[in-house]
Amino acid sequence: MARSIDSAKRIINGLYGEVWVDGEKIAECTACQAKVAKNKQTVNLCGQFMDDTKVTSGSGTGSLTLYKVDSGFIQRQRELQDGVDVRCTIISKLRDPDSYGAERVALYNVSFDDLTLADWQAATMGTVTAPFTFSRYELLDTIEVQ
Repeated sequence: MARSIDSAKRIINGLYGEVWVDGEKIAECTACQAKVAKNKQTVNLCGQFMDDTKVTSGSGTGSLTLYKVDSGFIQRQRELQDGVDVRCTIISKLRDPDSYGAERVALYNVSFDDLTLADWQAATMGTVTAPFTFSRYELLDTIEVQ
């Protein structure tokens, strides 16, 4: 965690984010989010009025938001109709030129939760949100205050 910020310019702007799916840059991506939720079990301790918790596992979830440019994501999951859950690796990179460096995170065993076949409205730029789950992550590059 940042101990201090020497200038507001150090705050990273998402404009400089990039995403790769199985090594292919997804140029139409406008947003990426990935989270790990802690699955907890309640623990009651004698002599303590308030409940405590024990983390027992985790769940990885996220989403990509994409401009609708082509049929790439539909084609990526074309085997879904045959019961095949195609898994992939997502790498997110965030590197603002004014920041202290770049952060890259790899998400493994990614499974998209749904497949948007059509979603459009007149006079509106097309976007698709692709929610997903993942089972492992790795920090490839971290940003360190200098």
